[in-house]
Amino acid sequence: MVHFVGAGPGAVDLITVRGSKYLQEADVVIYAGSLVNPELLTLCREGVEIYNSAEMDLPEIIEAMKKAYAEGKTVVRLHTGEPSLYGAVREQMDALDRLGIPYDSCPGVTAAFGAAAALNMEFTLPGVSQSLILTRMAGRTSVPEYESIESLAAHQCSMAIYLSAGMLPELARRLAIGGRSPDTPVAVIYKATWPEEKRIHTTLSRMAEEAAKAGIDRTAIVLVGDAVIGSGYTPSKLYDPAFETGYRPAKG
Repeated sequence: MVHFVGAGPGAVDLITVRGSKYLQEADVVIYAGSLVNPELLTLCREGVEIYNSAEMDLPEIIEAMKKAYAEGKTVVRLHTGEPSLYGAVREQMDALDRLGIPYDSCPGVTAAFGAAAALNMEFTLPGVSQSLILTRMAGRTSVPEYESIESLAAHQCSMAIYLSAGMLPELARRLAIGGRSPDTPVAVIYKATWPEEKRIHTTLSRMAEEAAKAGIDRTAIVLVGDAVIGSGYTPSKLYDPAFETGYRPAKG
């Protein structure tokens, strides 16, 4: 069996209980290089075989899984954050399907939520934003034209932008083209929840400059929108004394 496991955003104790259990039981672990906190590997039992997938191509990764399965071993494929987001897991699963090797998935906490926790923020503030867009800039890997930063920015909702920290001037330009104002609140979080985490609160017009000053050009997520500053919202009806629910009558 191969378990695809989300390692979480960085902090060792933010892996799920199930993911931790799989690591402790694994005979073979293939982890996503520098994107995964190496301290997570201390959860593994003695004698486990460990591979760094940053040094491997897809055929080599699949061959390691195939060999382990043939030997009756349990494999954990340890991905950063939540594997279903930018994890390149589908191609691995398709290869395992062709080989008849069983696998399952264990979700993880994605960087956007680790970053929100670091900032104590809420993406979906009533009266401010009720939607969250998770996306990335086009780089060496393209994105569909209809998912351009400009078109997504036009929605004016909360955005969490991955894999774009090395292109912040261009990101700012495209967000502006999409209708975001220069004073739109922005947070740039480097290695959210890791011990070396850095946080920048700024505006769209100053984002690239402030990140450059902090030396942030990779391994960071960009949060965009008025929800970043957490003001100007309407209190939720959920806990309003005058709002009746199926569990609580209205008061007053």
